[in-house]
Amino acid sequence: MRKQQFIALTYGWTVILGLIFISSIVLALLLKFTPLNEPTLSWVTLVIGLITLFIGGIVAGTKGKHKGWLIGGITGLGFTFFTFAVQYLGYQQTFSMEQSLNHLGFILVAVVGGVIGVNAVGGNENN
Repeated sequence: MRKQQFIALTYGWTVILGLIFISSIVLALLLKFTPLNEPTLSWVTLVIGLITLFIGGIVAGTKGKHKGWLIGGITGLGFTFFTFAVQYLGYQQTFSMEQSLNHLGFILVAVVGGVIGVNAVGGNENN
């Protein structure tokens, strides 16, 4: 893997983790100070995750400039691996079927974001 692609992945993962951290704080404050409950926010968290992975894929694709589908896919896989590692090592639980489907969607959205990011900066024809 070229250095430029690794830097692109690092940017994508950093953006994703930053946005997830910020959205977690906002959602925690909403749960604390509004009458919203956890089941109400389950769809909101899924949408926030999809948007975050899409933005992370765009950032990684923009920085990578080539092969947006690959950079976006690796960005999504990296996030999924990080989430799985935290869940498995911290809570001794594997992904449920619903979580697996959610993360498949996250990876696909990151791939689309990577392709859009590469094409936004005018990458080569091998995207």
